[in-house]
Amino acid sequence: MSARTKARKRALDILFSSDVRGDALGVTLAAEAKRAASEPAREASWLYAREIIDGIIDHGEDIDESIVTHSRDWKIDRMPTVDRALLRMGAWEILYNDEVPTAVAIDEAVELAKEFSTDDSGAFVHGVLARVARAS
Repeated sequence: MSARTKARKRALDILFSSDVRGDALGVTLAAEAKRAASEPAREASWLYAREIIDGIIDHGEDIDESIVTHSRDWKIDRMPTVDRALLRMGAWEILYNDEVPTAVAIDEAVELAKEFSTDDSGAFVHGVLARVARAS
C-alpha cells in the first residue's frame, strides 16, 4: 500500500472522528498531530494526511458547495459520515491538488468507500466526484 493511500485512510479517520464527535476539524487535527509526533515510523502517511485536512479546512465551504451542487438531491448532512468525508477528500484532491491525477483521486475515494461504507457508496462517491471533475 502506498504512503498516499495510507495517508488517505488517516485523513478519513480524522474527518470521520471530527464529524462523529462534533469537534472542529482543527481540534481533531491538533490531537492527531500530537499523536503523530510520537510515531516517526508513520511520518510519510502523516504529512499527506495533514495536507489533505489543511486543504479541507482552508477550502471547506467551496468543497461542500461543489459536493452539494453535484450530488443530485442529496443534502450533505444527510449523507453517510464516511461518504461525506471521502467526498471532501476526493473533491479537495480534484480541485486543489494538481499533483494527483483526477482518475487517481476518484479511484482512491471509491476504493475506500467500498471498504468502509455501504454497498452503494462506491457508486455514489464515483458519481459525485466524476461530476465535480467534469465541472472543474
